[in-house]
Amino acid sequence: MNIKEVARLAGVSTATVSRTINDSEKVTWETAERVRKAIQTLRYYPNTNARALGSGRSSLYGLIISDITNPFFPELVKSFEDIAVRNGREILVANTDYDPHRTEHCVSRMLQRKVDGVAIMTTEMEPRLIEELSRREIPLVFLDTARPQGNVSTITIDYAAGIGAAIEHLYTLGHRRIAFISGSPAHKSSRARLEAFRKNMRAHKLPLEFEDIVQGDHTIEGGFRAMQQLLERKPVPQAVLCSNDLTAIGALRAVHQTKLRVPRDISLVGFDDITISGYTEPPLTTVRLPRAEIARAAFAALHTRSGRGHKREHVVQPSLVLRETTAPPADGAPAKKTRARAR
Repeated sequence: MNIKEVARLAGVSTATVSRTINDSEKVTWETAERVRKAIQTLRYYPNTNARALGSGRSSLYGLIISDITNPFFPELVKSFEDIAVRNGREILVANTDYDPHRTEHCVSRMLQRKVDGVAIMTTEMEPRLIEELSRREIPLVFLDTARPQGNVSTITIDYAAGIGAAIEHLYTLGHRRIAFISGSPAHKSSRARLEAFRKNMRAHKLPLEFEDIVQGDHTIEGGFRAMQQLLERKPVPQAVLCSNDLTAIGALRAVHQTKLRVPRDISLVGFDDITISGYTEPPLTTVRLPRAEIARAAFAALHTRSGRGHKREHVVQPSLVLRETTAPPADGAPAKKTRARAR
């Protein structure tokens, strides 16, 4: 099959077929739809490399993530790819392992592939690279990294609101001794969650000692080790808030290996709401980061090349998901109603 046969079936010129493939605004929606149906019927596969060289566009978007082993990111990738496929786009995914130098390499490789835009869902970037990329014409969207400017759009997560909802819930249940398992201080998102915890503890006038914060690394193993440290304290915390769900799952396992039980003796809250958090035993109360919303905002920022039709800065509001790992403390403090989404 070739482009002439597609043009003949669609009743248009070969130039119109080419413009449709390259997403030209000169082609009406009705004509473009007719061409796409002809392409599908004839199983015509355009040469994307040649198209990118000729038009400077590839119908390919880059998506850079921090940690492919953390279920949050594959779930985000799936949401982004589903939207891309519905819009006739493909995606190129790269993983950085939180390494700024690897991030720079990933961006360079994607630019060489002539991608039409890059969604950088990692906060580990050198300021120099951000400044350099902001001067390019290619659409970019950053997560919690840069300010919107020129070709750059941003997605910002309101960590203070998410962590605040979790602490408010625990406070309402009657908890006062609340500990926190953080992520690595080398990661910007981890620092933001820790600062949100400190800020909200101060707002509730709750005691916060050095030993109340234990560093994890956003992995199950890190959560397990950190919770073991907290369980050695006398008295143990009434509740533990974790910087992400993997940490909370590890912490839950550590409690299970003692005579204590969640939530009878200690309440536990995660952050992210990855799918598996609803299937732990007991199911994990957590703070949901809406991956579908993040994916939609990132795609909209890239897909609207001119910068019109979407917000340059999108703020994501996390929400509390109540399951079964929180309860009033064992000393019997009265519980009050908490506003949250149960699932």
